[in-house]
Amino acid sequence: MQESGIRPDVITYNSLISGAARNGLLSRCTALFGEMLASDIFPDIWSYNTLMHCYFKSGKPHEGYRIFRDILLKGIPPGPATFNILMNGLCTNGYTKNAMKLFRNLKQQGFIPQLVTYNILINGICKLGWPASARTLLKELVEMGHTPNSVTYTTIMKCFFSSRRYGEGLQILRDMRSKGYVFDSHGYCTVISCLLKAGKTEEALECVDNMISYEIDLDMVTYNNIINLYCKSGKMEDAFFLVKDAERRGLECDIYTHTILIDGMCKAGDIEGALKHLDHMNKLGIVPNLVAFNCFIDGLCKAGHIDEALEVFNSMAEKDGFTYSSMLNGLCKSKRFREASELLLSCGRRGVEVLKSDKEAVINGLCRSGLTHEAKKIQ
Repeated sequence: MQESGIRPDVITYNSLISGAARNGLLSRCTALFGEMLASDIFPDIWSYNTLMHCYFKSGKPHEGYRIFRDILLKGIPPGPATFNILMNGLCTNGYTKNAMKLFRNLKQQGFIPQLVTYNILINGICKLGWPASARTLLKELVEMGHTPNSVTYTTIMKCFFSSRRYGEGLQILRDMRSKGYVFDSHGYCTVISCLLKAGKTEEALECVDNMISYEIDLDMVTYNNIINLYCKSGKMEDAFFLVKDAERRGLECDIYTHTILIDGMCKAGDIEGALKHLDHMNKLGIVPNLVAFNCFIDGLCKAGHIDEALEVFNSMAEKDGFTYSSMLNGLCKSKRFREASELLLSCGRRGVEVLKSDKEAVINGLCRSGLTHEAKKIQ
C-alpha cells in the first residue's frame, strides 16, 4: 500500500488489529493501535472494542476496563457490542458480580439487552454455580421478548446437573426439546455422563432414546458413553449391538470400548464371556490395559473364582491399588486370611497404597480366625 501511495485508514488498521486479536497477539494489537494514533488516524468504536476484547482475552481485565473508560472520556458513543464485550470480559476474568451490577445500571439508563447479552451473563452465573439466578435471568430474557436458543438452555441445564438438581435440569432439557432445539452428540454425552454419576439410569436411557430418534451423527466417544450406559443397566445385548453398529458405520472400537464390555460382563456374572473377550482383544492386536484386567479380577473375585483371580493377578506385569484391593476383598470373603495378610504385607514392601477398610478387613479376619500373631504382625 505504501509503495502504491495508498494511505491506510481506520478500516485497514481495524482489520489488522482484529486479526492480531483473534490470534492472541496483544503486543501486536497495542503496537498497531499506537501506530494508528501516531499517523493521526483516529480510532473508532470498533478499534477500541477490539483492543478491549484482546486485553480481557489475555487475562488483563484492569487494562480492558481502562479502554472502556477511554471510550467514555473521548466521547465516543459505546454500542451494544461494547457493553457485551465488557460484560463478557468481566465474567471471563472472575468479575461476574461486577458484570451483573453494570448490567442492572445500564438497564436503568435505557440499555436494551439482546439475547447474546443474557447468554453472556447466564454463562458467567452458571460458572459460579448459581442455577436459580440463571433461571431468573432466563425468565427475564423471555419477558423482554427474546427467544432462548440452544446455548441458553444447554448452559443452564448443565449448571443444574453440576449442582445435583437433576429434576430441574431434565425439565430444562424437556423445555429445550419442546422448542425444537436438538443437542449435538457432545451435549448428549455430557447429560448422560452427569445422569450416570447421579445413578439416574432411567433418565440417561431416556436421553439415549431421544438422541437416536433425532438421528444424531455419533462418533466413537459417544458410542462408548452409550455402551457404558447399557452395560451399567445390564443390557449387554444392546451394548454389543451398538458395537456392531459402530463398526458398520466404519468406526473402530478402541481400548475403552473393550474395557467397558469386559466390565459389563463381569458385573453381569458372565466371567466366561469376559475371558473370551480378553482373548478376542489379543486376536485383534489390542493389548488389554490395566483397567480391563482390574475389571476381570474384580469379577472373578465377586464370582468366587479366587484361584483363577490369583492366576491372572500373578501374571500381570503392572498392578495398582485397585488390583490389590479386589484381591484382598476376594481373599477375605473366601476366609483365606493368611493369604490376604501375605498380600497386604507385599503391598507395604512395594509401596502400594490400599484402602484403610481393606487393611481392617484382613486384621479383623485374622483375629476372628485365631491368627492373632499374624494380626499383630500386620498392625
